[in-house]
Amino acid sequence: MNLEILTPDKKVFEGEVTSVTVPGTLGSFQILKDHAAIISTLEDGEVIIRANKADEQRFFIKGGVVEAIHNKIVVLAEGIA
Repeated sequence: MNLEILTPDKKVFEGEVTSVTVPGTLGSFQILKDHAAIISTLEDGEVIIRANKADEQRFFIKGGVVEAIHNKIVVLAEGIA
């Protein structure tokens, strides 16, 4: 899957990932390969990116939205803490 994390002033991350966990408004959820299309609002919280079992990155975002469709995920964050 391809993931992009964008803020109003810069691209924070772009690359291939195996899973992404985001802080949804109604609770945290994970997006895996072939996930159903989704658009969701995000709360302040941690985005956890996994490229494989050993490689994990974390970003703390200040709200935003996420869209996942056809194994392309875009996180539009209001800011990065």
